Amino acid sequence: MNIRIGNGYDIHRLVSGRPLILGGVQISHELGLLGHSDADVLTHAIMDAMLGALSLGDIGHYFPPTDPKWAGADSLMLLSQVDQLIREKGWRVSNIDSVIVAERPKLKPHISAMRDRLAAVLELKPDQIGIKATTNEKLGPEGREEGICAYSVALLVAAD
Repeated sequence: MNIRIGNGYDIHRLVSGRPLILGGVQISHELGLLGHSDADVLTHAIMDAMLGALSLGDIGHYFPPTDPKWAGADSLMLLSQVDQLIREKGWRVSNIDSVIVAERPKLKPHISAMRDRLAAVLELKPDQIGIKATTNEKLGPEGREEGICAYSVALLVAAD
């Protein structure tokens, strides 16, 4: 079996006046993530992991923050485009595993919805997507509630 693995990471600053979107799910919180698109760090980390598995660069190459075309973009739509790219290269996602680091809000109640949204876009079963949430024990920018980050690993297999 021909397989490839990639990892991804993203972090965005928390600010007022922006929605908090993680894994394509809008979560009620007084702060949201600042970015050129919707700043969905989980989806961004997943896209970078997928691209990295095939040495295709990162999401900034495909969706540069300097291009007004991507201002406010829905990251799930961008994820769909990355998935299409890897499929055109003869690969498909086998599974994804991710960790979101945030002090607040508590994310456990939203993980199932995130898995469902991501699985639908990638045409996967929800059990092919692992999402865990943890705090940073009040350490670093995540611990001080200045931002939220996500780490992701994607395993790609050659399409049959």
